[in-house]
Amino acid sequence: MRIATYNVNGINGRLPVLLRWLETSRPDVVCLQELKAQQANFPAQALGDLGYEAIWLGQKSWNGVAILAREASIHETRRGLPGDPDPGQSRYIEAAINGVLVGSLYLPNGNPAPGPRFDYKLGWADAFVAHAARLIETGAPVVLAGDYNIIPTPADVYKPERWTEDALFRPEARQVFSRLLDQGWTDALRLHHPQETLYTFWDYFRNAYARNAGLRIDHLLVSPSLVDRLRASNVDREVRGWERSSDHAPTWIEIAT
Repeated sequence: MRIATYNVNGINGRLPVLLRWLETSRPDVVCLQELKAQQANFPAQALGDLGYEAIWLGQKSWNGVAILAREASIHETRRGLPGDPDPGQSRYIEAAINGVLVGSLYLPNGNPAPGPRFDYKLGWADAFVAHAARLIETGAPVVLAGDYNIIPTPADVYKPERWTEDALFRPEARQVFSRLLDQGWTDALRLHHPQETLYTFWDYFRNAYARNAGLRIDHLLVSPSLVDRLRASNVDREVRGWERSSDHAPTWIEIAT
């Protein structure tokens, strides 16, 4: 079972790229972020033509999350994050698929920091950490996948010294990721690639993709009951190089069923 996460940076504007990737890689479950589309404007028919059922939480111009499943039923369990300090922003959706609970999340960027946006990022993160703790306590197989807008370590960013004051890399943000790992979640990509340089985002400016000047901010955290079932994980880096692609690349794990 392949579970992927992909910040599409505008689902309708980049729909040809998304459909091409889905046709090429055929993931079983996909968590999408930054739909930038109202609820009524989600391209459910185009995705359905490829065999994907979908649930989504849209928002005009900003944010938006979705979960897709191929040849499987989606049983929605949650729409919105409990305790979200601004529930008008569409940042979390959750569903059970083939015996695995999957959460798709888009954690706030938080820039400029310090400031109100960074305060919101940390407030949202606190609510997410609390929800993640409740999920761990159930003992269920869970994957929390999405754009965390957190660079966990200096190894996860090109030239980390340039990011010390950025909301993605400030100590408060990195501590959020550490708190999740301390709960028992496993960073699947680092489990399989502990030393490798892996990025999931490359800016559109300064030829970042060609220079591999990237960040790793898209993560798949798995609960303890799933760790023994992890078989592989990686980034479909080449998708970032496609014409009119998102500035993120799809990131995925494979688990034994």
